[in-house]
Amino acid sequence: MDTYRSRMQEIVRIVARKAWEQSVLSSGLWFHGDIRDNFYYASYLFAASVDPAEDPSFDQWEGKRLAERMLLQVLQLQDARKDSPMFGHWPLGLEPKPEQASPHVLPVELMGSLMVFFLQTYEQHMSKGLAELFNRALANIYQSGFYRQPLKDYGHHEAKYTAAKLIFGQRFRDDKLLAEGRSSLRQTLEHIRREGMADYGSLPWFWHWIQAFTCAWTLSEEPAVKSELSEMLDHLWNVRALYYLKGAWIGAHSRGRPHDTPKDGNVLHDYVQFGDFGLPEELPRTEYAGFLFYEAPKNARSTALEHIHTAEISRVVMKEVDGVKRKLHSYVYVTNQFAAGGLWERVKEFDNEQLRWLFSLPVRRSGKGNQLYFFHPGEGYNSAQSDPRHQSEWTAVLYRKNVIMALYPLPDDVPDEVVGVLPEGEWTFSDHAIFGRVEETYFAVYLTSPYEVRQRIGYSLVECKGHRTGVVVEAIGSLDATQCGMSKLEDFVHKMSAWKPRFFMDDEFRVEYISFAEKELLTLSVKNPGNPGEAKANGELIHYRKEDNL
Repeated sequence: MDTYRSRMQEIVRIVARKAWEQSVLSSGLWFHGDIRDNFYYASYLFAASVDPAEDPSFDQWEGKRLAERMLLQVLQLQDARKDSPMFGHWPLGLEPKPEQASPHVLPVELMGSLMVFFLQTYEQHMSKGLAELFNRALANIYQSGFYRQPLKDYGHHEAKYTAAKLIFGQRFRDDKLLAEGRSSLRQTLEHIRREGMADYGSLPWFWHWIQAFTCAWTLSEEPAVKSELSEMLDHLWNVRALYYLKGAWIGAHSRGRPHDTPKDGNVLHDYVQFGDFGLPEELPRTEYAGFLFYEAPKNARSTALEHIHTAEISRVVMKEVDGVKRKLHSYVYVTNQFAAGGLWERVKEFDNEQLRWLFSLPVRRSGKGNQLYFFHPGEGYNSAQSDPRHQSEWTAVLYRKNVIMALYPLPDDVPDEVVGVLPEGEWTFSDHAIFGRVEETYFAVYLTSPYEVRQRIGYSLVECKGHRTGVVVEAIGSLDATQCGMSKLEDFVHKMSAWKPRFFMDDEFRVEYISFAEKELLTLSVKNPGNPGEAKANGELIHYRKEDNL
């Protein structure tokens, strides 16, 4: 059996078991927070219950009955009123009573296409009533025309609309809709090849691209359409491979949900495709990772799995912000043990859920964090919640291989707090410095300000005070550290304690640091840090130079 197939079956088995054990609410559903979770869990339970090769730890006949009951309830919540502006849609949140919840635009985007796949795959095992309701729901989706949206942002919403055009155009023999879908597909691929993906590092939305187009590719009956979908999926998996490190998504994230910060938790598609890390215990966003698969090109798999040599990845992404297209520059340095990098420029992102810069480690089990980063809290941040996201614009950065330097020149009218995240590991704390080892990587973290450390599940939160706060982080893999005479954390602390940056806080806020690994003098400065205009433009005030005599 192909290893990817066995990993898909493993996911089906695990999620089906979770569904079987999930408590049923008084409404008869499992979840009220997101209707899609009921559909996904029921899909897995149904699949495991009708598979004669499976030997689940529950009664398959009873499992099928429970799954059918859930699917029937989900389908019945569709707005089937043809005169309704939300015809063909489902509610998203279901509180307090599912039958009273208002329809929402989001569920049908991906779930609608996946329903086509599920019906075509499992209709022979369905009761007559369930199959009829599925067919009626799909006809409503097709007639709703929710997917008739123009290409504008070339983001994940439009990717799902494009896939839906192909899927529903084929199912309902609508040649005009199918042709429109092919045109949208070509335009989208051309755009992201030319300008990059505006949803850079954006999870789980990247996986919506993958699922939508893999679903369309799986269902496609026309070789020409299937070939064009292969081109799109090859491109997407090459993008994924570029920013991959054993399940982690390295580099800047334009958006990230709580389960992806400060740990990469949305990893099921990576697990199936690459399988070079252990499956975590928590499985958020199960969606259809256990059902849909498209094998990545050999060059993408090679890029993702072979980090024998270190690499620097620099890319440009065009992004429209407030009606103006901006050129954004991303940088990542990747080794077999860790990666470091981010975005040179700061732009305002939707819901301000971005990660501007970070160090990434391979995905870890037992809920342990695998990201290290610092940021000044901005719009949306709540210190009372364990949600280390929502960064402000007050950051100057410098990326150079295994070193990241950041300055936070904060105006008087913003909170004077900078927050850092340290993944769970072995850490030593001293005045203005933190040293640690996490898995196979050592970290030296230098700070201008006093700090307090608060323990969280899987990571530590570092809180620094000061309107002029700076941080320098250097990461060194354990093999390189051993070659430099540092075989344990105590050796690393002893050597790196004497290897400190110099911070200057006069009219020019500046830091100078000689990198331990490369012996380069790195400087980062912000002139007139109290001036908001200067501070916001500081992304261009960066440089590094090599000192041959060091």
